[in-house]
Amino acid sequence: MKELNLEQINTELRNKTPEQIIAWAIGVAKKPLVTTNFRPYEVAILNACKQVKNDLKVIWCDTGYNTPQTYKHANELIEKLSLNIHLYVPKQTAAHRDATMGIPQIEDPKHKIFTEQVKLEPFNRAMQEHKPDVWFTNLRKGQTAFRDSIDVVSMGKNGVLKVSPFYHWDDEEMDNYLEDNKLPNEFKYFDPTKVLENRECGLHS
Repeated sequence: MKELNLEQINTELRNKTPEQIIAWAIGVAKKPLVTTNFRPYEVAILNACKQVKNDLKVIWCDTGYNTPQTYKHANELIEKLSLNIHLYVPKQTAAHRDATMGIPQIEDPKHKIFTEQVKLEPFNRAMQEHKPDVWFTNLRKGQTAFRDSIDVVSMGKNGVLKVSPFYHWDDEEMDNYLEDNKLPNEFKYFDPTKVLENRECGLHS
């Protein structure tokens, strides 16, 4: 991808709709994709991407520790939106890991190994196989200190352009978007690698 003036681009995209932002990114992309874990409000980015590019690749890295509600929600959205899902899971089953390691506490040195096994390795494998140049995410300002430091468009690892169309939206605006588009949401979500909402797991930072 040619060199981009991110400051200028973010200024130009500041007041655009998510669909307009996605359309701009699709216009400069050769191999775009969106990642999801079906956490709360993920349906917004999935729906917006579908409106612009119907067959966009959707990468789902399933840790194996999602709640029954999240799995039900994921199945509902995959069917409702006809998502082009590419599923990635850890190389070791959750049952095997539970028997030998469990879910380590954050301060336990094994937590880093756990995070690598259930989230980072599947994610990195997906990125290596698909080699995207544009990566759509649902990061939003106010979620973590790191996320406050980026913008709608930022440069991610390995030169991948990271695009967060809902970056400046708050929860009320997201709720209105879901209501206007008649989209379901699900809040019983659990990420074993983060534990705390304001803690990064390593994919974005």
